Amino acid sequence: MKKQSAGILPFRGSNADLEVFLVHPGGPFWAKKDAGAWSIAKGEYSEDENALRAAKREFEEETGVAVSGDLISLGEVKQAGGKVVKAWALKHDLDPATLKSNTFRLEWPPRSGKIQEYPEVDSGAWFSLAVARKKIVKAQEEFLTRLVDGMTVSAKHNH
Repeated sequence: MKKQSAGILPFRGSNADLEVFLVHPGGPFWAKKDAGAWSIAKGEYSEDENALRAAKREFEEETGVAVSGDLISLGEVKQAGGKVVKAWALKHDLDPATLKSNTFRLEWPPRSGKIQEYPEVDSGAWFSLAVARKKIVKAQEEFLTRLVDGMTVSAKHNH
């Protein structure tokens, strides 16, 4: 079975002042990584699960925030490791200071026998598109392009 994830990319503002909300993965592997380490809030789901429902669930698990509203499909991308990620964008403001992520357990340091608990997401932040393009996992940068392209199309239709 292929690994697949679904997630949500919150955004605020429009065109010139557009900002997107990304999360930084928790745990020791990601602790000192920044550029190319940030992601949309997402998680894995099974073949028989609805991707959009999974995206909402995973967003809430990683941020503590339940979202609803008009979701914009951003399609899917394949990451370097082969995982397929489906994403939706949502105009939604949230305060990074209030994030509350679920946790996972990991033996750290490796082979130490010491099990530690880490947040799945250790932080979240709003970024301008220019900064987000540097921070986000490379394959997911396509979601930023699709968001902007979609907003440009809808702006043309609204005028």
